Amino acid sequence: MLLEAFGSFLQLLYLAMLVLAVVALVFAVTAREDAYRAADKQKKSFWLIILGVTVFVNLVIPILFLQIAGVIASIVFMVDVRPAIKAVSGGGGRRGGSSSDGPYGPYNGGR
Repeated sequence: MLLEAFGSFLQLLYLAMLVLAVVALVFAVTAREDAYRAADKQKKSFWLIILGVTVFVNLVIPILFLQIAGVIASIVFMVDVRPAIKAVSGGGGRRGGSSSDGPYGPYNGGR
């Protein structure tokens, strides 16, 4: 019974690694090429190859060492590269306004 639970846990872990890799790959595909250069990160093709290989390894070759390397690459992309690309692309969490903007435009202190 304990072995079955451990097997189920491993299957969920493999599924989570696959989902993380696919999500990172989708974000890498949808980002603009020039945003990678502007953020001073590796080329888009580099990340597409790394994340594509990660998805392939997770689907076809279930070798734990390769999957862990892929998870590390996916985490690096999601934690380091993606926020830098979003900041350069203008998607840094705000919609183009400053911190003093109200719902109808900038707040100028009643002037």
